[in-house]
Amino acid sequence: MKRIAGMLLVVLGVAGVLWADSALSITGAGATFPYPMYSKWFDEYHKKNSNLEINYQSIGSGGGIKQVTEGTVDFGATDGPMNDDQLKAYQDKHGFGILHFPTVLGADVPAYNIPGVTSELNFTPEAIAGVFLGKITKWNDPAIAGPNKGVNLPANEIVVVHRSEGSGTTYIWTDYLSKVSEEWKTKVGKGASVNWPVGLGAKGNESVAGTIKNTPNSFGYVELIYAIQNHMPYGRVRNSAGAFIKADLASVTAAAAGAAKNMPDDFRVSITDAPGKTAYPISSFTWLLVPAKFSDATKRDAIKGFVKWMLADGQNYTEALSYAKLPKEVVAKELKALNNVQ
Repeated sequence: MKRIAGMLLVVLGVAGVLWADSALSITGAGATFPYPMYSKWFDEYHKKNSNLEINYQSIGSGGGIKQVTEGTVDFGATDGPMNDDQLKAYQDKHGFGILHFPTVLGADVPAYNIPGVTSELNFTPEAIAGVFLGKITKWNDPAIAGPNKGVNLPANEIVVVHRSEGSGTTYIWTDYLSKVSEEWKTKVGKGASVNWPVGLGAKGNESVAGTIKNTPNSFGYVELIYAIQNHMPYGRVRNSAGAFIKADLASVTAAAAGAAKNMPDDFRVSITDAPGKTAYPISSFTWLLVPAKFSDATKRDAIKGFVKWMLADGQNYTEALSYAKLPKEVVAKELKALNNVQ
């Protein structure tokens, strides 16, 4: 009897080793902008594929681009597409390219903490640029007070909060400011990292949200879901049609409408300051960065399988977390592009 029990333990032990050997771990790193969405997706996908574990570090888009280029992760994630120099650096290092796959749509929102003010404020492009340039320094400045008649704004100094590390959320914000402010475009410009004229730096959407929430008279930018989850007030932004629009599923989707029909083959597109009466002007796609070639066919097939699921069933989880679904035209184009991953 003892011998049989011992043999059973050996068999179970071997089975455990075989199961462990068959388990697959994939690593990714990058954007914090879509992290709540990615966390949900990876968890749901693991439930359906228990032998696959996707581990993701929410370190910012700059870190994601750096790590995937260095080859320390299997995929990256960014809210600002890689530029031509970054794509060339990747190609030179690996001998093949990297592909951008849009995953979801989101928005940067102007969040604030003004003691005694609970109203939903209106912000013009000029006011936002003026604050981040350090030219508008008080909450009761006419540029802010004008579109918010009836709101008792204090004469307190504005505490500007921005990201401290390379960030796709920053790329979206500065891409927008570069389109609506010539002074911002020439003095600061767009990028995942910029030389900020004013403000306090915080790492990640989580820390920026926390800093704003804990700092009276502060003003900064975070991805929409972080403002919602932290119960932070955030304002409407005047769009290119002259309407003050609040970020939500409908207004973010409206911003993507034009781009969906004319999406470039490499998927690198900006939809900030998009046309349309109902378009929210600081909206963006966010992307997974997937190498065009894998030496490990198992990892390649696992990543492609996840992307296919994300483009289909995965889109059904987006709206509950305040992200907008990808347009159908974009999904169809991505499924074809997935064939380029070898």
